[in-house]
Amino acid sequence: MVGEPGPVIEAAFNAIKKAGELIDMSKHKGEHPRMGATDVCPLIPIANISMEETAKYAQHLAKRVGEELNIPVYLYEAAQPDTTRNNLSVIRTGEYEGFFKKIKEPQWKPDFGPAEFDVKRGGTVIGARDFLVAYNINLNTTSTRRANAIAFDVREAGRNRSGRQESKPARYLKSVKAIGWYIEEYGVAQISMNLTNINITPVHVAFDEVCTKASARGIRVTGSELVGLIPLKAITDAGKYFLQKQQRSTGISEKELIKIAIKSMGLDELTPFKPEERIIEYMLNDINNSRLINMKLNDFADLTASESVAPGGGSISAYVGALGISLGCMVANLSSHKKGWDARWQEFSNWAEKGEQYKNELLKLVDADTAAFNKIMLAFALPKASPKKKAARTQAIQDATKYAIEIPFKVMETAYASMEVIKAMVIEGNPNSYRCRCWCALCPLGGDRCFYECADKCNGV
Repeated sequence: MVGEPGPVIEAAFNAIKKAGELIDMSKHKGEHPRMGATDVCPLIPIANISMEETAKYAQHLAKRVGEELNIPVYLYEAAQPDTTRNNLSVIRTGEYEGFFKKIKEPQWKPDFGPAEFDVKRGGTVIGARDFLVAYNINLNTTSTRRANAIAFDVREAGRNRSGRQESKPARYLKSVKAIGWYIEEYGVAQISMNLTNINITPVHVAFDEVCTKASARGIRVTGSELVGLIPLKAITDAGKYFLQKQQRSTGISEKELIKIAIKSMGLDELTPFKPEERIIEYMLNDINNSRLINMKLNDFADLTASESVAPGGGSISAYVGALGISLGCMVANLSSHKKGWDARWQEFSNWAEKGEQYKNELLKLVDADTAAFNKIMLAFALPKASPKKKAARTQAIQDATKYAIEIPFKVMETAYASMEVIKAMVIEGNPNSYRCRCWCALCPLGGDRCFYECADKCNGV
């Protein structure tokens, strides 16, 4: 669930309540460690909120669940002030079956709710933590034992099953928890992984390492499955990783990087992978924005031509600038694949990536310019019935106008900076990627050859 804190907390409370009504833990069996109908509920700071603030929301939710639903609740990670009991796996040790006795021990008294284990609903763990990616990798075997062997080959804990700290060989993946299981629904065994810090071990590194370890055991990875949402950067980084392994340019669009990541890791093997439903930033954009840059070209032109005052010149200038640098990116990508230029693929890939950054910044400015203009219109609409309100309205108009001036200036700065890439591609890029028309009527080459080829004849005009 993605949203503002208030609605997310309310939704989480209702989900925990409903789970307790529908799920009877006394009749539940499964492969994954668990202790309750709602086993764990983590809150994760996504944007414009600190971990400390998120932890307070988690504590508020835990208190409400304990008091209103009478479910024993334990805090974990950043929400738990007692560091001896902030680890989820330590809290959950003993699972549902062992907690009837464990909850009576003084050191395992719940943070909220009764110190009696609920036969039907079990217990719940609520906390605040950084982003975790739940990720399953599919194997061409039905053997849980073999899947577990691969999981033990890669996870940070290695073959240690006790949870005690021990010295780990370098080959184990840090911040990775993994077990093997058989999924009857799909008829395959999987490595089920929790990547607790994707900055330390990204998704693509975990995937490749499982491929290596599976192959060593005569097993093949057939694809993978993402559970829940994932940050955009994790997917685009994966796309770049697999392109680099092929020595191909990484300076391509976000959409293409996502496509490469999906195909390389087989994220669509079991069910369709829809980026707009699985990538967290896309979910947030869907909630918060109706973006001009998502419009079709003819719709954009029709809106510009209508009686609407937006989009205006700033938005259009930003879009034209984005198209200009896009041509520079095209030359860079074509150059990186030019026959005989294989040794230079990284050079042109770097230029293409730089161009993509300028392009993306200019595309953001398309919407930013319209938003800035709308801010001015809202300021003009403020009431002016009293001297105080009139003064506030005047100040709001000035603030909005200053902000609106900054956007087209940023467009000019960014478009000008992007000329660095365009110039480099004119000088260094594949000459078959473009044709220039020389303005000199005396050009001996007929005006249809690249200008640097005739520079000595026309002085570079």
